[in-house]
Amino acid sequence: MGITKTQIFNTTQNELAVIFKVLANPARIAILQYISKQQSCICNDIVDEIGLAQPTISQHLKELKSIQLIKGEIEGKKVCYCINIEKWQEIQELLNAFFNKTKFNCC
Repeated sequence: MGITKTQIFNTTQNELAVIFKVLANPARIAILQYISKQQSCICNDIVDEIGLAQPTISQHLKELKSIQLIKGEIEGKKVCYCINIEKWQEIQELLNAFFNKTKFNCC
């Protein structure tokens, strides 16, 4: 795909596109589902739970952190992750606004 002309789109459109791009991977969805079901921050459990290699999981976590959907806290040699509730609520509001303004009609 060539260079996109993001400047011709508004801030919300660009922000939603970035969010959708990050969430467009089933491994990232599985990671988010796993993290969201935990009572506390989780560390290396993600690799065991998801079944992907540690470097692959790290890359997916990096992408989720790039949109600030998860937070990581360093504890010694471990990094513990949890859902960034404030960002999650912001994303929910963006999605709700998008879908509430969308007219669902059929041809």
